[in-house]
Amino acid sequence: MPVDLSPPPLGAVLFACNFNQVRSPMAEALLKRLVGDRVYVDSCGLRRPALVHDEARDEDVEAGIDPFAQAVMAELGCDLSRHRPKIFADLEDSSFDLVVSLTPEAQHRAVELARGRAADIEYWPTQDPTLTDGSREARLEAYRQVRDGLARRIAERFGGLVPAAIDLAPDRAL
Repeated sequence: MPVDLSPPPLGAVLFACNFNQVRSPMAEALLKRLVGDRVYVDSCGLRRPALVHDEARDEDVEAGIDPFAQAVMAELGCDLSRHRPKIFADLEDSSFDLVVSLTPEAQHRAVELARGRAADIEYWPTQDPTLTDGSREARLEAYRQVRDGLARRIAERFGGLVPAAIDLAPDRAL
């Protein structure tokens, strides 16, 4: 009888970056768009975002999703407005089959998380679009490049989990 050498099906995937405001929420939304509820998908960061002053409430609150990330994901029909950044300690469960780290710092934490567990770790170095200067359009283009790069990686890595792969990004991206 032949032995099945294919990898076991994924039940849970975690994307990790530094602040969970740009790259990891993008990746989370893209994978959810691809696989729906076939796989549990979450994201987190290493550190909490800085506090910002909320004029309406006249108090300091934790910063939410990056507005440029929200805008470029909305171009694909992905609504990130409800995303609230979280850190590893905020995760309800740490039993992930795969942890994909998007920054070198997150890679180190992912290795620690997986130590002694049957979790796979992958490192996908991903540019930080928040470091881009210039006009609004130039900055949006940097975010689109990150989004489209993540969409390509996700389609390549996880496309086999669905009967028919869907386009995750505009034609120019894939």
